[in-house]
Amino acid sequence: MSSRKSKNNNLKYGECISQVQRILRERFCHQIPKGNLFGVQTQYKLLIDLLKRTAINGESNSALIIGPRGSGKTMILNQALEELMEIKQVRENVLQVHLNGLLQTSDKIALKEITKQLCLENVVGDKIFGSFAENLSFLLEALKKGDRTSSCPVIFILDEFDLFAHHKNQTLLYNLFDISQSAQTPVAVIGLTCRLDILELLEKRVKSRFSHRQIHLMNSFSFSQYLKIFKEQLTLPEEFSDKHFTEKWNETIQCLSEDKNVKEVLLKHFHTSKDLRSLHMLLMLALSHITPSRPFIIPTDLVEANHLCSMDSKGNIVHGLSVLEICLLIAMKHLNDIYQDEPFNFQMVYNEFQKFIQRKAHSVYNFEKPVVMKAFEHLQQLELVKVMERTSVNTQREFQLVKLLLDNNQIMDALQKYPNCPTDVRQWAASSLSWL
Repeated sequence: MSSRKSKNNNLKYGECISQVQRILRERFCHQIPKGNLFGVQTQYKLLIDLLKRTAINGESNSALIIGPRGSGKTMILNQALEELMEIKQVRENVLQVHLNGLLQTSDKIALKEITKQLCLENVVGDKIFGSFAENLSFLLEALKKGDRTSSCPVIFILDEFDLFAHHKNQTLLYNLFDISQSAQTPVAVIGLTCRLDILELLEKRVKSRFSHRQIHLMNSFSFSQYLKIFKEQLTLPEEFSDKHFTEKWNETIQCLSEDKNVKEVLLKHFHTSKDLRSLHMLLMLALSHITPSRPFIIPTDLVEANHLCSMDSKGNIVHGLSVLEICLLIAMKHLNDIYQDEPFNFQMVYNEFQKFIQRKAHSVYNFEKPVVMKAFEHLQQLELVKVMERTSVNTQREFQLVKLLLDNNQIMDALQKYPNCPTDVRQWAASSLSWL
């Protein structure tokens, strides 16, 4: 009877869990804002006021949102646009153009994208324009219904704004800012960038037409607010289908936020990076542990997720290397110690390896030089070793200067976990330089 009851519970929880994972994954992956915008309320108010002045009053504006990656630049902009589109007058008139510096790598591509997003391909047709400015002004002219007050306001959003500054003559930026300064179609130009020196990249003529409004986001929330964000991100909405499950889930999340081990994990994350995307990755990994038989997140899930997040990727690569490649890494480690992190070449590494072979010939096979060279090149392909100078015709491969991209601790930690590593190799790695 009890097994049948647990089976029914599993089926019931199974449906709830699939819904929970869908809701929370959507929240984590698509940066959907939930609850308060901690630490950015002032910046959000500035942004929404600026957009409303363009959308409702027909006033042209330009602004830059500046902050490190993961500080919430896209999130506050999306929330501001969402709030703006709730106004009926705005929803019917305002047009949005989204450009990205990584995708629109030239002004010509950007102009095609603007034409496409404004749905003006048919209007442009086969027309030939004398200049970029003429083309852009024609597009905006096509949106006019009569006078300035009845023109469709256009909001231009330029993600990775600093990459547009590298375009030839900065023509796109010049024309957008020029329109925002003149009494033409009302436009708002909003740029998003993580570079604090962005104004230094702009040409003088572009800079003179920019309004110099800058909205800075610096993740200035405290740890208590970080805990609130953690709770809000995991809390289920009241309109969730199963009310009983929602109550139990939200109670569990409340208990999690008060747990000592969870607080330690979150504090470590908070001090490492206030980037909310790293928090979302942690929560995503913890969420993947829930099953119908264990439908709620427990503290150990977050501890394991933290271990996965903070895992050393280069250390993991070392676990898959051959014994010969491990020996070469140890030889490089000793060379780093001798020459105090100065660059070295393959011949020096090979000589170091030969010294070890002569002392411990019974434990490691003495490979021929071409085989050792192949292993060394494999380490370069894995980016554990970096070439310091360009390859020239005259320089032989074995004399190219290289640098090891692993520190001593990473090598020693990887050796501790390396399966079936010969004892002599371990001792060689741990030994001092007195035997040299």
